[in-house]
Amino acid sequence: MVHVSTCKLMDLPKITDIRGNLTFIEQNIHIPFKIKRVYFLYDIPGGESRGGHAHKNLEQFIIAASGSFDVILDDGVKTKRHHLNRCYHGLYVPKMVWRELNNFSSGSVCLVLASEPFEEEDYIRSYSEFKKITNKPLLKQVI
Repeated sequence: MVHVSTCKLMDLPKITDIRGNLTFIEQNIHIPFKIKRVYFLYDIPGGESRGGHAHKNLEQFIIAASGSFDVILDDGVKTKRHHLNRCYHGLYVPKMVWRELNNFSSGSVCLVLASEPFEEEDYIRSYSEFKKITNKPLLKQVI
């Protein structure tokens, strides 16, 4: 069973230089999966949210490449909010965790590394369906 506690905020390598810093990511070293898809969320209007789904098989690593935003994770019992605002930190999200992204700062860019190519069948887009699949009551506890 997946819990929000299995979602981890992880530090990425940061090479500091007076000419500018560099951060890199290597699959199966800095993140626990092989990268099969990369995408960006950007130009998100104020007050809008993204996400609002879970994945049956896909794992993700979410980074605030620029600006900041919140990621709200939900395992069906507990929820946890992470504020991402540094490009050298990323949030690992395993499969079967409901995720929502909101509170985007102006000009923010969300970089997502995914373990699988896009497959609509992998998405769980209804929270009530997510609750049925995880066999959890419709009560939530915020931590």
